[in-house]
Amino acid sequence: MGHNYAKPLTPEQKLARVLTRVPADWVVSIEREGNAGLWKASVHPVGGVGEWATDAADISSAVEEAWRLNRDALK
Repeated sequence: MGHNYAKPLTPEQKLARVLTRVPADWVVSIEREGNAGLWKASVHPVGGVGEWATDAADISSAVEEAWRLNRDALK
């Protein structure tokens, strides 16, 4: 009997997946926070201001959270 378990995405695959959701004309900003090695990101329309997602362990998690915080600007 075989099992069909999905493999977890690598951080690179996760980032690529998230970036396909972000409109091409939006701004994506990513910064490393201090010496803690944590990341923060903001995703927002050009000319707009987006909320920052902070304290993420990796870039893909920061961008994904920023997208969730700011995607309502599409509506």
